[in-house]
Amino acid sequence: MKKNTIVSLADSNYFPLLDELIDSIKQFEASKDTAICVLDAGLSEEQKNKLLSKVDEIKSAEWDIKVPESKIKGREWLKSQVSRAFLPKYFPNYEKYLWIDCDAWVNDWQTIELYFKACDDNKLGITQTIGPGYKITSKVNWVFGKLAIIKSQNFKHAVKSKINLDKARKLAFAPHINIGVFSLEKNSKSWEIWQNNLRETLKGGDIFGSEQLAMNISVYHDNIETEFLPLNCNWITSNLLPKFDEVNNTFVEPYLPNYKIGIMHLAAGIWKNNQDMRVNKDIKIEIQTLDGKILNKSLRFEN
Repeated sequence: MKKNTIVSLADSNYFPLLDELIDSIKQFEASKDTAICVLDAGLSEEQKNKLLSKVDEIKSAEWDIKVPESKIKGREWLKSQVSRAFLPKYFPNYEKYLWIDCDAWVNDWQTIELYFKACDDNKLGITQTIGPGYKITSKVNWVFGKLAIIKSQNFKHAVKSKINLDKARKLAFAPHINIGVFSLEKNSKSWEIWQNNLRETLKGGDIFGSEQLAMNISVYHDNIETEFLPLNCNWITSNLLPKFDEVNNTFVEPYLPNYKIGIMHLAAGIWKNNQDMRVNKDIKIEIQTLDGKILNKSLRFEN
């Protein structure tokens, strides 16, 4: 029996990305000891049949917290914003869970091992979106002299979701946490804390982003024990493009010591001529090599 599982979710539109994520996992021999589970948020029967030989379990995603139809508006894929906080309910037979968004893929198996290690002793394993060269998610508008208005992603989302002002202020200067990749043990108390915060964020705010805000509240307000991992464990390409190491044929961080990218995450998309690379795999962009050359490459997974 496999003890640990990697979980993702997709609808029919994002199936190609999900399929690539699964292939990127299975390229590693060590993956045979880790289950792959899928939450179905609108896959076709043909797509599910294709997955049956590749994954261990497929379950239909549900609205685990009741959300009014006026917010859903037929967008069933938004179940991902709720169901990922309830993974042990869907897949109860595992000890550790590693969630990876379907618009991400695995480039280094050591990163998978690191996430499963990070959640030991009921801790949350996750990365912060802050580091050398990364886009700053806070903005400062200088009003007069030393007086300034500071805007942060966390604070803006918290206020929009009608979160208590004291809680919102705690988030204002906290490094933003992206939950596109995270790990937790089955019996961690963090699940319940996250779920309770998610109920609160869903009441007042939009569905999209609600679970990420809830996790930021859980970490920075409720102080759940967290193991913060390096940026290359969830490399968000829209924040900073990687470089390419031609000698080792792999993507790496753009700054010294050029660590290998562990998980490549195309969150928010990579856009060219108004087209998103997540939707059109033929899109290629200029990527610099370690020796300064420019290559036209896709950031999607390639077998």
